[in-house]
Amino acid sequence: MTSPIPKIEFFEGIPEELSDVSLRRNRSSGVRSVMMTFKQLKATEKFNSFTKRSSNSMRLIDTEGVISVEPSSVKFIFSGPEGDELERVECKFELDREDHWERFMRFMKRYAEANGMEYGENPSNASC
Repeated sequence: MTSPIPKIEFFEGIPEELSDVSLRRNRSSGVRSVMMTFKQLKATEKFNSFTKRSSNSMRLIDTEGVISVEPSSVKFIFSGPEGDELERVECKFELDREDHWERFMRFMKRYAEANGMEYGENPSNASC
């Protein structure tokens, strides 16, 4: 029996490809924030978002189950000569409980391993 490949979905059944992730911690409150960047969204291609059910949250799926996250912000950044080419999508959310953070980090480790990504700390941001 094979384990399911970890995936990220905005719409049920449409796995998205994460381009980058940035992790931060507020020094005064201790709240951790996550910024996920996507260079493209499969949900926006070929009107996929009109044919699939939206969960109104971002779903992180792995062998432990499903993490449903409600982003605090989602930004669509456009570029190109006409300003109508999707450059990237930035999705931000916060995790204030330690057990939620630990679960998210287990998901990210599995996702990174399955998708050939590497984890590394920026020395200038290591204490953030």
